[in-house]
Parts: sequence; structure tokens; C-alpha cells
Amino acid sequence: MDRIASLKQAAFKNGESDGFLIFNQANLIYFTGFSGATALLIPKEGTPTLYVYNVNYEQAKAEGKTFVVALVRRSGDLLECIAEQVKALKIKNLALDAASIESWLALAKKVRGTTRLKVQGSIVSALRKVKDAQEIELMRKAAELTSEGMRVAYETLAPGMKEYEVAAEIEYTMRKKGSYGTAFETIVASGLYSAFPHGGCSDREICKGDLVVVDIGATYKHYHSDMTRTLVVGKPTDKQKKLYDIVKKAQDKSLEAVKLNVKARAVDAAARKIIAEAGYGESFVHNLGHGVGLEVHEPPVLGPYSKEVLAEGNVFTVEPGIYLAGYGGIRIEDTVLLCKDGVQKLTNGPYLLSKE
Repeated sequence: MDRIASLKQAAFKNGESDGFLIFNQANLIYFTGFSGATALLIPKEGTPTLYVYNVNYEQAKAEGKTFVVALVRRSGDLLECIAEQVKALKIKNLALDAASIESWLALAKKVRGTTRLKVQGSIVSALRKVKDAQEIELMRKAAELTSEGMRVAYETLAPGMKEYEVAAEIEYTMRKKGSYGTAFETIVASGLYSAFPHGGCSDREICKGDLVVVDIGATYKHYHSDMTRTLVVGKPTDKQKKLYDIVKKAQDKSLEAVKLNVKARAVDAAARKIIAEAGYGESFVHNLGHGVGLEVHEPPVLGPYSKEVLAEGNVFTVEPGIYLAGYGGIRIEDTVLLCKDGVQKLTNGPYLLSKE
């Protein structure tokens, strides 16, 4: 079943809606494979309409062969175009994946008396959480490229290098191997900045003995990957090795907990228990993981308050960490796929605290 058909089955089965309007950029790519669209109107019956502005019109016509491609002129009103089509199709109950308050109010005004609006973003979210075979292959490639980037991080990192120099080598390798870009801003956070989960990448010179958190991700045909390793430049201290071993054990235990139909918060709890028992519970300051796909952060969320239940086809990160302000931090992260027979790591790289 194709993705449009799956959406129709989920959205229209109870008769509450007879049209679905997509605004979210990642959702548009999910249903169309095209990144230049502005909106997609899917009626219960008939061909969906893809709305694009002049700059993307010719490309949309070339790539969007299964859609009616509607041109929205620069001087035109997107919502007016949508409202006209909604009325022409006699859609009485229109579901939306997401919309700003301003867009909602403007569209509601234009279809007043003929069409009711309702946000049903959870329908698309549920579909996107379970990756199909095509998506999994694209994510395997993104993970492979990310793993290549991490290999270069291990080879490149040395005292005297600036954080952005390491990032440049990583990003160059991923691009050269086939990445369409980075999934997010590359993090190479050294020294005291490694204690900040999103420590960024700066002109700081990396020093011998520094903890360095390297968090990277490649993009391949719109799909992302996410991977973190923590390295020490030089010989690790006993404390650095102790912290690293705790975090690695936490990741191992959480991966053991990943199973079909298990609650996401139970997987988070498995990692959090190890870190808390070691005395660093307050220093694990974020969720264990997050879904990855067309967006680098998407459902399911693996956290202590998550209500998610894990299912076959979910792709998510497992990334425990310990962050000690004024000292440094350690995080280990892999992107994994939940299969019928267990969990598979998509990212692949060494778990070495140091090259020495």
C-alpha cells in the first residue's frame, strides 16, 4: 500500500473527514518525495493537489507525476487557492496535519459555511514512526555515511587542532562518500564544553587530555542519521575511564531492553538506573533517545515520561550521557532499528575512549 493510500485508510475510515491538508515540510516530502512543495491537498476521492510557488513549479511538474500540480503565483494567496479547491471538491470536513494559528483562522474564514477544519497531526506521525523497506534502506545509507565520518574523527583528532577543523574533515568525508548534507550542526565539543549536551563547535583549540564529544549525522535523500562518540586526546585518566564505562554499560543495558511492544520509558529507565546507581543520576539531563527519519528529532521519544510503545520499523537513537559542569561530559549514541527479531545498530563505529 502506498503512503497516500495508508493516510486515506487511517484518516477517512470513520467518516469524520473527507479531505486531508498537509503543510509540514517533512510530511510533504514523506508523501511526495519532493522538497519544494508548499501544501498538499488529499481528497477522499480523486487526485491529490500539490501546491507550489513559481520557483519550484517546473521541477514539481517533472517530479510530481501522480499529483495535480497547482501554481501559486508570487502575488497570489496560497490559502485562497486551497479554499477554492476545497469548495470545488465539496470537502465538508478537512483534516490538517499542522498549521499556524494565523493560517488556521484565515483558511477557516475562507471556507466558512462549507467546510469544518480539524487538526489530526497524530495520524501522519503514526505512519511516519514505522519505516517502510525503502526508508530503511535510505537510513542504512545515511548511517553508513555517518559511521565513515566518525572513523575520520578518530583518525583526525589531535592536540592543537581547532574544533571546527575536526568538523570540517568529518563533513568533507561524509559529503565525498555521498551525503546530501549534515543532519544537524556538527558538534565537536572539547574540554569543559563537552559538559554541555549541545556544546557546539567553535575555534577552541583542543588540548591533550581533553574529553571531546563528537556528535554527527549525515543526510541521504532526505533521511538522517545520528551518532555520538566521546574521545580523549591522549591517555585517559582513571576518572574518564570510569565515567565512560558507566555510560557504555547504560547503553548496553538499554539496548537489551529494546523489544517489540515494550514501553519506551522502560528502555530509558534501564539506562537511567545504571547511571543513577553509579551516583550520577542528576547528571543524565536528557531523554535516552528520539526517533530519526525525515527529521533528526521525531517520534518515538524514549524518555521517562514517554507514552510511546515501540514497534517493528521504529528507528531511534540510544544515547545515554553524563555531564559534569566544570569537568566535562561523555555521551555514546547510535541510531538503531527495531526489527521483528530484535534491535539492529545502523551506525557502526568503535567504542574507544582514546586512540592510544
